[in-house]
Amino acid sequence: MTATTPRLLRVPAFERGITLGDFLVPIRIDDRVSSRVHNATLVLLGVLLISASAHVAFRIPGTEVPLTGQTFGVLVTATALGFRRGAAAIGLYLVLGFALPVYAGGASGIERLASLQEGRLVFGATGGYLLGFLVAGAIVGGLAELGWDRRFAGALAAMLVGSLAIYVLGVSWLAVALSLPPNEAIARGAVPFLLGDALKFALAAAVFPLGWWVVGRRPSDHR
Repeated sequence: MTATTPRLLRVPAFERGITLGDFLVPIRIDDRVSSRVHNATLVLLGVLLISASAHVAFRIPGTEVPLTGQTFGVLVTATALGFRRGAAAIGLYLVLGFALPVYAGGASGIERLASLQEGRLVFGATGGYLLGFLVAGAIVGGLAELGWDRRFAGALAAMLVGSLAIYVLGVSWLAVALSLPPNEAIARGAVPFLLGDALKFALAAAVFPLGWWVVGRRPSDHR
């Protein structure tokens, strides 16, 4: 991470870049593997979490976008792994989804983003949300490296910023894909999901401070 203003930095400078994911693997095991293996393992665990959460899905009548646990999995993964590893996990997940049924509800295919039909580029209705996951993951992962996930208010704020990025890209893409006016795109691509997302983010925001409290009670696991 680059130089950061004191207002954004929520932890001492020497702790910058450390995330909760760094404590997922016990030190007695982690000391026996290289940092590349350690990071690759965390990235793969993140991909598995996002894929599993995406399969918790149902469609709200009158909408083109299903309500899923996917956003929850994306933001939790990014918060736990940080900027680089979180973005890597989300990026790998998106690429795997071109061929494997890991998207929401077991869907797959690059046409979720866009496809050529009769020589014309056609945008998939949910493509903006998928790209929004990557942007949101980078933002939330970066904030986690600055310590925003150590307290409930900071964790919740980071989740809300990430969610806003997903909605901005997702709704804008949906409007273009379905030729919708902005107000209708918001009504169909954002409003039905606000309450569910609020509950998911509140849960995630509570889990991370609790996780840090547990780490703080295990001094033998500190690096």
